[in-house]
Amino acid sequence: MSIDEATARRVAHLARIRLSEEEVAPFAQEISGILGWIEQLQEVDVEGVEPMSAVMPMPLKRRPDIVTDGGIREDVLANAPETREGFFVVPKVVE
Repeated sequence: MSIDEATARRVAHLARIRLSEEEVAPFAQEISGILGWIEQLQEVDVEGVEPMSAVMPMPLKRRPDIVTDGGIREDVLANAPETREGFFVVPKVVE
């Protein structure tokens, strides 16, 4: 697929990319190349291919799912502008 310079200017405008007049033609060629590559990818037969999250199958490292209080309440509350009885104090937002 080939992109003309007017379309390249519009894409650059939508993407908030500032292009000089000398940069428009190379930008149009680059976008055309990307779209050509996408067209090639659409021709690949993927029937029966399972989706993958990685090229090499690797199990995720897991840690035990244990519920704790964290044990650092005072450290966390030290960051708050105001606390009361071990809790954050926030302004009332709903009447």
